[in-house]
Amino acid sequence: MTQTTRFSRPRFALLVLAGVYPLITAILYVVFPLTEDWFIWQRTLVIAPLMVSIMIWGLIPGVQKAFGGFINVQAGGPSE
Repeated sequence: MTQTTRFSRPRFALLVLAGVYPLITAILYVVFPLTEDWFIWQRTLVIAPLMVSIMIWGLIPGVQKAFGGFINVQAGGPSE
């Protein structure tokens, strides 16, 4: 008998948050000293594409690979 799994968005969100927080903090520590005289919108213009790129090609695939068993939980329960 095959077991059906479902993707758990809350678990995935929790893991992505755990990865994004230190990542964005590190980026801010690097970017802010280099952009002291810039407006906040200009800093965001630099930080956002960098953050999105790291998430799409690094963080999210890494989370899915490392924690696939935790994210894809067994569907149903005893009644199925």
